Amino acid sequence: MIAGSFAATASAQSNVTIYGIVDAGIVRETGGAAGDVTKVTSGVGSQSRIGFRGTEDLGSDLSAIFTLEAGYKLDDGTLDNTSSALFNRQAFVGLKSKTLGTLTLGRQYNPLYNALSKVADPFGAGYAGSAKNLFPAGGVNTRVSNAIVYATPTWAGFSVEGLYALGEQAGDNTAGRQFAIGFNYSNAGLNASLVYNNRNNDTAASGTTAAVDRETGKNTLFAINYDFKVVKVFGAYERDKGLNSSPIPVANAYGFKTAPKPSTDAADALVGVTVPVGSGTIMASWMNKNDKTASNQDAHQWAVGYSHGLSKRTSAYVAYAKIKNKNGAGYTVGNNNEAGSGDAAFNLGIRHTF
Repeated sequence: MIAGSFAATASAQSNVTIYGIVDAGIVRETGGAAGDVTKVTSGVGSQSRIGFRGTEDLGSDLSAIFTLEAGYKLDDGTLDNTSSALFNRQAFVGLKSKTLGTLTLGRQYNPLYNALSKVADPFGAGYAGSAKNLFPAGGVNTRVSNAIVYATPTWAGFSVEGLYALGEQAGDNTAGRQFAIGFNYSNAGLNASLVYNNRNNDTAASGTTAAVDRETGKNTLFAINYDFKVVKVFGAYERDKGLNSSPIPVANAYGFKTAPKPSTDAADALVGVTVPVGSGTIMASWMNKNDKTASNQDAHQWAVGYSHGLSKRTSAYVAYAKIKNKNGAGYTVGNNNEAGSGDAAFNLGIRHTF
């Protein structure tokens, strides 16, 4: 009786949710140096994952929260990363208050990626049309380890999110550190975000290896969308300056004699739409990368796709995108999980959430 009473009390105060996405599709990529390829790929629209999300009511408007999320490849059953990290997607714990906001510690999303994927991109950073093909959204611009994140409550549609990630290099408190701040607004069909991201590329001294001072990478993104009900329009503009501010997802996908150079001064732009059609949604976008360095390695991409709801949790999708590279640029058409291998890609697949 005592044990049963205790279990009932604990259950009333806390809960853990298991959730995930199962996504796989047939992908056809063309135009790369290695030739055309057709494959079964996991996470085309949204990376396949399994996660555990928990909350415990601590009283006085305060709750303890945590998230542990692992990505996997549905095509072969392996983890979606080459490291030993199990919860490579998200792993954090923190406190949440309706009046004071949320503070979390661990591996978390960068506000820059949140704005790009949730506000700017009609493809939601997935499918062949993913904004990640031209916008700098890889690595620490997507998720950051050793991060402290604070998010305010929402006031009349406004909220602020800040991230500070420690570089954790002995002898230097700034080497490798990263911080970002995002200002958000959401009300009456309008969503907008302004995000600044700052990445320190220095390396601290280690033993007989001297410290290395490098240029800081900086990104400033403005993202917006508005829902007219019959159509939802999207837009984004980003300025990338400094080392690692605009990396190339694939080093030399086209086998050029001289490999493409990552830009240290670029402007990225996006316009797009989604159109609800019965049980489905049409997606389309156009993006441009304006390399402002002497290399002038510009690129632009157009994309179109369609997602059809088979049920509340299951959808089928099809998408196509084409990139045009200029002056030796080397951008590729990927999807949510892969960077791609060529300048065009076709997707056909199915996605289920649980």
